[in-house]
Amino acid sequence: MVSRRPLDVRRVAEVEPQPTDATWLIENLWLDSGVGLLGGQAKVCKTYLAAELAIAVASGSPALGSYPTHGCGPVLFYGAEDNPAALRRRFEGLAESRGCDFQSLPVFLIDAPVLRLDTPEDLRRLRAAIDQCQPRLLVLDPFVRLVGNIDENSAADVSAVLGSLRAIQREKDVAILLVHHARKSPAANPNQAYRGSSDFAAWSDSNLFITRRGDRLTLAVEHRSARSPESISMKLEDEPAPHLVVLGQESAQSTRAESNPLAGQITTLLESVSRPMTTVELRKRLRRRKSDVVEAIDCLRTAGVIQRGANGWQLSTPC
Repeated sequence: MVSRRPLDVRRVAEVEPQPTDATWLIENLWLDSGVGLLGGQAKVCKTYLAAELAIAVASGSPALGSYPTHGCGPVLFYGAEDNPAALRRRFEGLAESRGCDFQSLPVFLIDAPVLRLDTPEDLRRLRAAIDQCQPRLLVLDPFVRLVGNIDENSAADVSAVLGSLRAIQREKDVAILLVHHARKSPAANPNQAYRGSSDFAAWSDSNLFITRRGDRLTLAVEHRSARSPESISMKLEDEPAPHLVVLGQESAQSTRAESNPLAGQITTLLESVSRPMTTVELRKRLRRRKSDVVEAIDCLRTAGVIQRGANGWQLSTPC
């Protein structure tokens, strides 16, 4: 029997406003509970960037060492082109580079050889995994390995899959980052550079697009409902483990640490005790307010001076 009950409606003024500080999951890079694409040609570090964002959300640390994370929480990650051991190695290296305790990071891998977003059964299992982990961010890498026989150029096929992901985002209040490949031919606008249907760009709340010239990477960022930042220049560094570095930020981070007097005291203290110290220990030894100590620690961590291990904060390199 066809229901004659009307759809629910309400005045726009009755909608609860979104708090200003809830705009971002990662400031300037990803909208809170937003869906979107991370795209680019092959071998431009798309998976590295996806993993960097996952580390940031899971740890609450700045993404790429520069962009504050406002929505700390678990991350659910599916890498269809990497086996679990390879993904562990990548995440462990990134955690070391960002000064995070790898063992305690709430990053969860979907441990399945195949995941098809165009099948009801796999969508049901994905929802169940989200219910289990309660992630703030879901990363799916890449689209081409997550569908069966659909045509990427078909608006009907693509919109059905993306519609399912949008439904999951709304039901579970989770941000979704979908990695997708670029066309072989260049495009003036990143939104026109994704392979397949134009529905990809139309679906996104946030878009990240990477291009490469030599060893320099350029990240273009676009948002549906927020101002887009200037393009970001990056490169892949090998030490202490492979990780992405924002070019031009290193000196600013070092200056910020050098200009904080308490940061120097923390460095001297860690050097003198020759062992890791927790934030509580540092605060007691220095007899300073927690907020001051946390700010100084953040300066040192983003500058790469200290890193967090299983037992507390320690110097990244001998001074």
